[in-house]
Amino acid sequence: MTARRWLWVLALAILSACGGNRPPVQVSDQATPMRYPESEFRTVMRGDTLFSIAWESGRDYRELAAWNRIAPPYIIRPGQKLRLFPPPAAAARPPTPTPRATAAAPAPKAATPAPRPSAAARAPAGGAAGFGPWAWPTRGRILASGNGGLDIGGARGQTVAAAADGRVVYRGSGLRGYGQLIIVKHNDEFLSAYAHNDRILVKEGASVKRGQKIAEMGSTGTDQVKLHFEIRRNGAPIDPLKYLPKL
Repeated sequence: MTARRWLWVLALAILSACGGNRPPVQVSDQATPMRYPESEFRTVMRGDTLFSIAWESGRDYRELAAWNRIAPPYIIRPGQKLRLFPPPAAAARPPTPTPRATAAAPAPKAATPAPRPSAAARAPAGGAAGFGPWAWPTRGRILASGNGGLDIGGARGQTVAAAADGRVVYRGSGLRGYGQLIIVKHNDEFLSAYAHNDRILVKEGASVKRGQKIAEMGSTGTDQVKLHFEIRRNGAPIDPLKYLPKL
């Protein structure tokens, strides 16, 4: 075999090794969520609560309860299928007129009173009526702030305290990106969350008081020791600095 022919054979062998028809390597993308909040339905998993599913999907827990006909105290069970969007409106059919309705039709309608503003609209912007003032959940350097919540740096094992009176409605690590998480319900409007804890000291269903130690700061689900703290009002995230006392 001449040197020129040998070089052609070698080049073809290299190209075959680099490309060829080999099956693709299976890649596991660890950044892909295990759950998909924008799916129409969600199957309840062990450890879920209605509040944690509402938090993860960005919904008001009362909306989820209404859409799925779940009454207080909002008990859900593994395997249960929950709707994450409003059910489709039933096809509107004109009612069959009755003699009474026909007779009443010519009668003038009473003036409809103007609707009262909702409780959310009536409540003052700087406070949450019904459970008193807020307190800082921990002390430390603010690493980030905004409607997405506060990141507060600190030391591992540092005290994490309830920011207001309430009841623990979730504790666990089922929400991607939050690590060991606590969600506290303060009243019908307000929830708060405490993420990346090293150790959780309260049980689900426990009542907590403002300033009570509920966890120890850690780095679960993140790359540094910190507390991620959020407040949500009627399911919508708000800037905690609007509620916490000035430093």
